[in-house]
Amino acid sequence: MSNVNHYDVILSPVITEKATRTSEYNQVTFKVPLTATKPQIKAAVEALFKVKVTAVNTLRSKGKVKLFRGEPGKRSDWKKAMVTLADGHKIDVTTGI
Repeated sequence: MSNVNHYDVILSPVITEKATRTSEYNQVTFKVPLTATKPQIKAAVEALFKVKVTAVNTLRSKGKVKLFRGEPGKRSDWKKAMVTLADGHKIDVTTGI
């Protein structure tokens, strides 16, 4: 898998209170495409950030039905990946790649 494909797998980091709280347990959360698999996510994180990944957990978030300008509409579904890093490894998502 080339670097271009790695950048297609990791879309963006998720920066929320809950996601930053998991950094105490050596976890980092990323937004990924719906079609991304756990091995692809693991390979992309290891290649882009030069760290050792021990586990990848994924979660599909269904889009809500909301009103847009008075008309019913649906937000897009999305997927996030919680990546657990090996001891001694760290990713600082605030500085970029």
